Amino acid sequence: MDKAIFILGPTGVGKSEIAIKLALNLRGKIISSDSVAIYKGFDIGSAKITKEEMQGVKHYAIDIVEPNEYFSVYDFVEFTRQKIHEINEKGNLPIVVGGTGLYIKALTQGYNFGGTEKHDDFRQENQILAQEKGSQVLWDNLNKINPQMAEKISPNNTKRLIRALEVCQFGSEQTKNKIDLQSLTFALNLDRAILYDRINARVDKMITQGLIDEVENLLKSGVKIDSQPMKAIGYKEVVEFLNGNIDEKTSIELIKQHSRNYAKRQLTFLRGMEGIIYVDALDRQKAFNQILTQTENFLGRR
Repeated sequence: MDKAIFILGPTGVGKSEIAIKLALNLRGKIISSDSVAIYKGFDIGSAKITKEEMQGVKHYAIDIVEPNEYFSVYDFVEFTRQKIHEINEKGNLPIVVGGTGLYIKALTQGYNFGGTEKHDDFRQENQILAQEKGSQVLWDNLNKINPQMAEKISPNNTKRLIRALEVCQFGSEQTKNKIDLQSLTFALNLDRAILYDRINARVDKMITQGLIDEVENLLKSGVKIDSQPMKAIGYKEVVEFLNGNIDEKTSIELIKQHSRNYAKRQLTFLRGMEGIIYVDALDRQKAFNQILTQTENFLGRR
């Protein structure tokens, strides 16, 4: 059975720093579970980790989706389970890091997608069709059935097109993904006042780094206002400013307020999950030592 470590917690708590230290100590590879960092070009507002900050540790699930494409919880689970297995097969430790609780809950505890399980024959037929006539044929078929879904998927993305057609064909079936994973889950936390101060400072840094220019350039490049990542905190407020609905100061304050509210929801979501080990992140070294020790015990190295 595959093993994985999960390092969760609210936005701004410092998950990446500790995860990278753990990876450097235990030959780990990191899989991001951030629902915005998966999108190309959405860098500043998602606080996307930089190459320098990675310190040579391999990161997955960053910059893997085009801005106007749709990426579902199902997509995340399929992608992440595959990467966890690959990392285990190579003798390394998968470390899943992030704050999108729904992604993690779906991966570790199961989630009813309201869709359908795999239908291998159906997938193979459409794969052959795409090979013989091109993936545009799949897109045309999907567009006839569900134009709204087709609009969100590139005609060149064969895998997503087949999955979308599968959901349309068999979508009446309700399924819960099967869990075959041994995991250890940590949740970092801070005193609420300290966390909120960190979030406010983080937003100020994003503005200084050029968040407004980033959003403006994304829109100019053809990213749609109603695209999935443009609805995320930090982006939707800037869009409101650029559209003249609010002033710049108000947009910044709204980003801070919405980020704090989101952190509160993240903590509430975590409390509803099972088997989580809470770690006080105020003393970074102490927090890391606790996680390292328990991870080594989990792996049977002590």
